[in-house]
Amino acid sequence: MNDRAVKIGSATDAYSGRLFPTEQIETFRNIDKLFPSRTISRGTSTAVSELATRALPLDDMTIETDQGDYDLYDYLARNRVTALLIAKDERIALERYEYGNTPDTRWMSMSMAKSVSTTLVGAAIQDGFIDSLEDPLSKYLPILKGGAYDGVSIRQLLQMTSGAHWDETHTDPNSERRAVLELQLAQKPGEILKYMSGLKRVAEPGTHWNYSTGETHVVGELLRAATGEYLSDYLSRKIWSRLGMESDASWWLEAPDGLEVAGSGIAATLRDYARFGHFIMNDGVIAGERILTEGWVKEAGSPREIGGQTLDYGFMWWPVRAPAGTGFEDGFSARGIFGQYMYINPARRILIVVWSARAKPLGSEVIPDNDFFNAVVKTIG
Repeated sequence: MNDRAVKIGSATDAYSGRLFPTEQIETFRNIDKLFPSRTISRGTSTAVSELATRALPLDDMTIETDQGDYDLYDYLARNRVTALLIAKDERIALERYEYGNTPDTRWMSMSMAKSVSTTLVGAAIQDGFIDSLEDPLSKYLPILKGGAYDGVSIRQLLQMTSGAHWDETHTDPNSERRAVLELQLAQKPGEILKYMSGLKRVAEPGTHWNYSTGETHVVGELLRAATGEYLSDYLSRKIWSRLGMESDASWWLEAPDGLEVAGSGIAATLRDYARFGHFIMNDGVIAGERILTEGWVKEAGSPREIGGQTLDYGFMWWPVRAPAGTGFEDGFSARGIFGQYMYINPARRILIVVWSARAKPLGSEVIPDNDFFNAVVKTIG
């Protein structure tokens, strides 16, 4: 991280999309200054895993969209991309840093952290800390009995089909999303879970999808209760310290020495995000040891039927459909507001990590990111 004095914005202004570009970029690469954070240790027993390079013809790629065709330079400039890494067969084909970012920069994840958190559920099941995805949440979190989450299964939580009312609008100060941000700003342990336990039920569990960052906090509480460890420590012990990461990462806390904010707040380097993405691409296996239950990655990144309709959402991962007629397999992505992505295509062995600093949480991109991902697959797949 850059040690020079920097001006960073407030968390409220950052989430509202009310920061000027330079201040926003400084804030996004210094997010551990916004809230108390816990270290995700890279450990000392594993050497850095060097990422080999292999130049591939990406400069002349064509990104086909409903609004017309674009190229790689358009994507970086128009979508205000601050760093980009593309890897094929675990070798870097392209690595770019913009707006003052460097290989040492630790950049915010935003909701990419959700996908990391649900991955830890797969590890906890493999370890025997959680018995089944069909277990009710109240088995591990008795505080949820009698509220909207009473009778909701772990599977339904991971799919965000609990039926609990939630408004995710980041820019609306009256939304539940902003209410939880205010509780995070208050830094009082346990208050977010209390708030979640008091939500109203508006649909039967499993019948309706509603995107909810609050539900990821319930995932964090579930993991803490089941494993007896903080998320950062469990992530470090099971995955981060074993992948040859270059750097420690950090994770926001709901209060000093409290629980991680499971839906956001991880800060890591571009290459370390890529190493985590390769772990997912390799089906959750490290050095021959299965860390995630068999079949977890495929289910986590696949669409499903909810309420009689196909939903492009897995276990807090987003399926990315290949264009019809191309013959390419679908991929999936972790994604966060303002344009943060880890795209993974296991069949074609392609990984893409994107950092951005877009003007607003959602909808500020000129070029649809999924169109860019599919263009990369078409070009080098």
